[in-house]
Amino acid sequence: MKAVVCHQKNLAVADLPDPEPGPGQVLLAVRRCGICGSDLHARHSSDELADVLVETGYDGFMRGGDSVVLGHEFCGEVVDHGPGARKTIRSGQLAVALPLLRRPDGVHPIGLATGAPGAYAEQIVVEETLTLPVPNGLAPPIAALTEPMAIGWHAVRRGEVKKNRAAIVIGCGPIGLAVILMLKARGVRTVIASDFSAGRRALATRCGADVVVDPAAESPWSSMGSRGYLTSVTAAGDLLLDTMGKLERLPVSWHHVFRVADRLGAATPKAPVVFECVGVPGVIDQIVSAAPLFSRVVVVGVCMGDDRIRPSMAINKEIELRFVLGYSPLEFRDTLHMLAEGKVNPSPLVTGTVGLPGVAGAFEALADPEAHAKVLIDPASDATIA
Repeated sequence: MKAVVCHQKNLAVADLPDPEPGPGQVLLAVRRCGICGSDLHARHSSDELADVLVETGYDGFMRGGDSVVLGHEFCGEVVDHGPGARKTIRSGQLAVALPLLRRPDGVHPIGLATGAPGAYAEQIVVEETLTLPVPNGLAPPIAALTEPMAIGWHAVRRGEVKKNRAAIVIGCGPIGLAVILMLKARGVRTVIASDFSAGRRALATRCGADVVVDPAAESPWSSMGSRGYLTSVTAAGDLLLDTMGKLERLPVSWHHVFRVADRLGAATPKAPVVFECVGVPGVIDQIVSAAPLFSRVVVVGVCMGDDRIRPSMAINKEIELRFVLGYSPLEFRDTLHMLAEGKVNPSPLVTGTVGLPGVAGAFEALADPEAHAKVLIDPASDATIA
């Protein structure tokens, strides 16, 4: 089969042996595969990523000297089953799968390890237990977005955003756009999006953002308006003293009222939930410094290098930091069905489609935020212009 191989930062089409599904595995003919920001990072920073993962207990991540077939956002047609497979998804049916593959030496991330070739190829092997049939006749270009949209859904769920609580999305690349789409699907009434790119701001609007700002001209924090957020420690002190003064005048002991308010979640001042979707050094610290007191910051963007924050700033403002990765099988399944039922429309993200010969050019085109958001690969196509 033909596949795009990444080796020493170079991308080239190669002829590889046809893959064979092992026990409990399924062979898919790839219909679409998305080019992910993780693929762009892995191409240039795989050794750094591999070193970090070694510290977490996994030593199979791709390195610069390896030859790896990238691609973990995919939709394909079932063409074969391995020994012992239950064949719960019949041949000819479209399917998506969580990108993990079991090999004799352990479990590997599909498309990011030599032991688990990805979907920049005509065919790919996946685990049957992690494979889901595509429902409702959902088209392959949208089904292939299940994986990145599931990342957005996981981030939104981890953010625990209430419908009446403002959400701020910093960075409107594909993952930031996925977060915006999923925030609106969750029913969040006010979503503020911020990006320097005019093209990405336009996509954020199409994805449902209620307020879109250019941080070079306007602060996303000022765009929230007056919502009772505390923006200084002095204001917090004033609120504390004013509240205690009112409680002391009540005919019951103040601590009983305070305890009830605490149980109801009313004892902590209102604050937004902020989603960091940039992944550039310095952004987390900028958010911590600018966000209102008691804000929750969900870090979705992957910063490849060392970063620096000031814990004293986060402590004095009692900022909550949550780092997120991936999704659960249930979140992946629910995302697929949200797409199939029309509850989420990620089509604005898709800005181009190429064949295998066009992958290298698509990587270069994705460096320009004004040109593209998400480029899909169609292995049956010869297109070379994203």
